[in-house]
Amino acid sequence: MSQRTARTFPVPAIAPSLLAADPGRLAEEVARVEEAGADLLHFDVMDGHFVPNLTFGPGICEAVRRTTKLYIDVHLMLDNPDVFIKPFAEAGADNITFHAEVTDAAPELIGRIHDLGCDAGITVNPDVSVELLRPAIGDVEMVLIMSVFAGFGGQKFIPAALERVLTVRPWLREGQRLEVDGGITSETAAEAARAGADVLVAGTSIFRSPDARRAIAAIRAASERQG
Repeated sequence: MSQRTARTFPVPAIAPSLLAADPGRLAEEVARVEEAGADLLHFDVMDGHFVPNLTFGPGICEAVRRTTKLYIDVHLMLDNPDVFIKPFAEAGADNITFHAEVTDAAPELIGRIHDLGCDAGITVNPDVSVELLRPAIGDVEMVLIMSVFAGFGGQKFIPAALERVLTVRPWLREGQRLEVDGGITSETAAEAARAGADVLVAGTSIFRSPDARRAIAAIRAASERQG
């Protein structure tokens, strides 16, 4: 079993999702949220197969890497994550998360991610039992609980995700991080933190805010009150 610890960032950690950024001004958007106090950047990779949408490839990840020193948290919403682990690691990803429901070889994928120098994460969609995570959960640095269905930004938070956070939290050892992604605002962040989440992914509520600093501060404050 791996005893790696995810590279240090605060508890709670706020991860703006680039899915909600203006793609025509991506470097400016990254700089804006970094200046506003982001701890990580969440990078959603969609393939048009596993999810009905297409987003960023390794080339965009590499471009983002050149603009920031922030931790880049890549979420592979793909039905063939094995093909893209190396390209994203070489593009500058710090963490690579894949979906357990698309593979029978989770331990092998985690090993490959680690061999390439990245942290590893694992997740499942909201309609898949979190029990699917258990066989490999001890080997990852990040566990992601989806509070929306993978594939689109701007969705509403699914309240049932809170029970999934409560279920998974006791499975984790010290140093592992529990991330929640989807529909995060200052209100839902407080609920997620109360359940045990310590990394919060927020897209629309940060990038579509006229004041990203205030939006990040509100999410952080709401989460810290629950810690």
